[in-house]
Amino acid sequence: MAFSFADYNKTRKNQFEKLASQLTKQSSNSKEDDRFWKPDVDKAGNGYAVIRFLPPHQTEDYAWVQYFDHGFQGPTGLWYIERSLTTLGKDDPVSEYNSVLWNTGLDSDKEIARKQKRRLAYHSNIYVVKDPGNPANEGKVFLYKYGKKIFDKLNDLMNPGFEDEKPVNPFDLWSGANFKLKIRKVEGYPNYDKSEFDSPAPLFDDDDKLEAVWKQEHSLKELVDPKHFKSYDELKTRLNNVLVLNAPAKVRGVALDEEEYKAPAPTFQASAPAVAPAAKSAVEDDDDDLAFFSKLAAED
Repeated sequence: MAFSFADYNKTRKNQFEKLASQLTKQSSNSKEDDRFWKPDVDKAGNGYAVIRFLPPHQTEDYAWVQYFDHGFQGPTGLWYIERSLTTLGKDDPVSEYNSVLWNTGLDSDKEIARKQKRRLAYHSNIYVVKDPGNPANEGKVFLYKYGKKIFDKLNDLMNPGFEDEKPVNPFDLWSGANFKLKIRKVEGYPNYDKSEFDSPAPLFDDDDKLEAVWKQEHSLKELVDPKHFKSYDELKTRLNNVLVLNAPAKVRGVALDEEEYKAPAPTFQASAPAVAPAAKSAVEDDDDDLAFFSKLAAED
């Protein structure tokens, strides 16, 4: 028997309750990865915690891994949040499109490329010493994602710039140092400049406790397994949808907040000749952060 419009009108309240119940069920099944730790911040954007960076996982050689990703919003409101295939040494459609934009020579296109630039994220195992916002996290091992500011502090401790400073391995359980994470909101963004390392000291004086922590570490190599990266074609399709690259140039110009931008938007074709290395570097290394990250990627 067909379901009439009148029947729908009578039962729509029950249908709403079913939909709400289903959404709640899906939300409960879509929990964040509980292997990762995130610092808690107050309404002003300030936060404080004490963590200890841990040595390499027992089956791995390095105490951190890194990968590139992109995160930006398109004219339709859709977001492009994807890992970059450049992490794996492969061609990536966003990097290629940014190079096309940069090569037009237009300042407006260069600014778009900057907004869509790849970002470098680091991941390490950490032990949470103190977490005032979530005390339940204290005494546990997590994965922690961090960026250039914190990596610079790790690097400065390992490679001090002055003769009277002794190198310290911040990832060592015995001679490492706790890291006091201090977060402030500066110009609308989290700032970690005031974060600092404490004096070197063992995490515990008991080797059995140290071994127990070490055995709880998570694999870092798993985070950069190729299975976590979408294919080139999938990423290009997503990029086209987010940036409306198949739409008329005028539409793309307005959508990108370039209402006065009259020049036609560059055409992105995967089959186009490869961009010269120098031109690509101009996009990737436009500011100090990108130059630093590109150098690290080249040395990896």
